[in-house]
Amino acid sequence: MAEVLVYVDHVDGSVRKPTLELLTIARRIGEPVAVHLGAGADTAAPVLAEYGAVKVLTADAPEFADYLVVPKVDALEAAVAAVSPAAVLVPSSADGKEIAARLAVRIGSGIITDAVDVEAGDEGPVATQSVFAAAFTTKSRVSKGVPVITVKPNSAAPEAAQAAGTVEQLAVTFGDKATGTKVTSRTPRESTGRPELTEAAIVVSGGRGVNGAENFPVIEALADSLGAAVGASRAAVDAGWYPHTNQVGQTGKQVSPQLYIAAGISGAIQHRAGMQTSKTIVAINKDSEAPIFDLVDYGVVGDLFQVVPQLTEEVKARKG
Repeated sequence: MAEVLVYVDHVDGSVRKPTLELLTIARRIGEPVAVHLGAGADTAAPVLAEYGAVKVLTADAPEFADYLVVPKVDALEAAVAAVSPAAVLVPSSADGKEIAARLAVRIGSGIITDAVDVEAGDEGPVATQSVFAAAFTTKSRVSKGVPVITVKPNSAAPEAAQAAGTVEQLAVTFGDKATGTKVTSRTPRESTGRPELTEAAIVVSGGRGVNGAENFPVIEALADSLGAAVGASRAAVDAGWYPHTNQVGQTGKQVSPQLYIAAGISGAIQHRAGMQTSKTIVAINKDSEAPIFDLVDYGVVGDLFQVVPQLTEEVKARKG
């Protein structure tokens, strides 16, 4: 069976959930080979093996931490040359998409970004995408070279499938451009204790109807009761009510959680493009004609300041 390269997204060897999803997807089209770059391979390898990695290619060098994406592209290019894979799967993060695009150019291959599913096909992997502001669903495949595919978080449930996970060193030669953009400083982001927005299984978002930064604690309380991430519409972000890092939409982050709750969000196409692939969508809005209701699985017509606190209390009560 052909091998499939999976780029490992991790923090010092702590493997992030999107990588486990990719390993699960990779097993549909071949044998997963994980590519772990940077420190922490010893910590990551058992986890990668547990989720199906037959091999773990590792490389550790200062360049991976000290410079931006190019050293990682050099390493993935070396991995493609070593393995001759059927496909390369990369998480659809900002860095992941840049790495994937640069790799595709390097190896002369086609690329598909923001896939929400990947399956085996007679002529190579077939990717499903949600396109044109999520108005259409398409199936496509790469027709030239080794397919490079980025996959959105929450596109598959991680499924364990123990494999050998043999650790092998990957020989990497860095090109002249690898050190072109240096990281000069890092500032740790303050933790909210909530899950990462793009990886969260549940997202609760507030929009223009929240009517001020001082009212966002109502949204946060519901999110915390559900163990959810907090999102915001572009209108709320542009008004300065919530940080841009939490914006959901075409010009913000694209999310695909199991449950998406939109409170006080009208459902403009800009916002829909960032959350329409959510598995279950619930909207709370006092305007019964709001476009968001055309999209939802469940809708509540009512004042969010009455509905959301009641929902929060009910969630807490049921959790005991």
